[in-house]
Amino acid sequence: MNHLVIDIGGTAIKSALYTPSGMLADFRETASDGREGAQALLSRLHDLIGSYAAQGFDRIGVSTAGQVDCVAGRIIFANDNIPGYTGTPLAEILTQDWQVPVDVENDVNAAALGEAYFGSARGIADFLCLTYGTGIGGAIVIDGQIYRGLHGLAGEFGHLVTHAQDGLPCTCGQTGCYEQYASAAALVRQAVRINPAWSNGRLLTEARDAAKPGVIPVLEYWAEEVACGLSSLIHCFNPSLIVLGGGILSDENIFQRILRHTLNRTMPSFARGLVIRPASLGNQAGLYGMVAIGRNTRSSGGA
Repeated sequence: MNHLVIDIGGTAIKSALYTPSGMLADFRETASDGREGAQALLSRLHDLIGSYAAQGFDRIGVSTAGQVDCVAGRIIFANDNIPGYTGTPLAEILTQDWQVPVDVENDVNAAALGEAYFGSARGIADFLCLTYGTGIGGAIVIDGQIYRGLHGLAGEFGHLVTHAQDGLPCTCGQTGCYEQYASAAALVRQAVRINPAWSNGRLLTEARDAAKPGVIPVLEYWAEEVACGLSSLIHCFNPSLIVLGGGILSDENIFQRILRHTLNRTMPSFARGLVIRPASLGNQAGLYGMVAIGRNTRSSGGA
């Protein structure tokens, strides 16, 4: 039977059916309009799931933005990208509506498991995964499983403090957090100060390719900020592999800048044998991660 997998973000909901033949079929990307709030999002989600019902599915897996209690399938905390989402018992709601087992996982944890089972970390038991977008998400994989910490919240790498003095305010309520300087959104904020036309990553890389004045210093500054956090994590975890995701990291030139700055900041004893590579599953990583979670739950005798 098909397995319906869904990835909820503040701006888009990605969905597909994982078929018995081992393929993602009927992939869709639907506007989530998360700013309209949790109830509007849940209504869109219900309609989306209903549109797959005729094809049949016996399990639903949901990768979602926010901090997640994956045992209860509940949203512990979500920021204002989806107002009112905090506390939503997502698994309970979907199970009642569709009468099938429902798995819920944080989006970056799901992406990390997708890369572990199907992508850039395949065959690697222990690694770190970071994604750079509006914020910075992180996941720690040990023995092929997500390391969750005391309350299931481990891996919030975006809230490492990298600027203790006069740091920028963060959505978490603190100041100086890594994601305020090294997220893709932070890169764009810096870029538009130089040229208002550089309002997204694509336009910024096009400006670089066209050798527009001022673009290289912006990219170099941002790559240094990314490297600052990565080198700290390397010195904490001594990992064999770090997987970097996010649309901007798919640009080879930008990835190489980050790699160079990171290795320059890392003690040689920690850099020895370290592999840093871009994620390979793109915007479907979270979907593949929910496939992996569903597969593991089935094989362990879960619902």
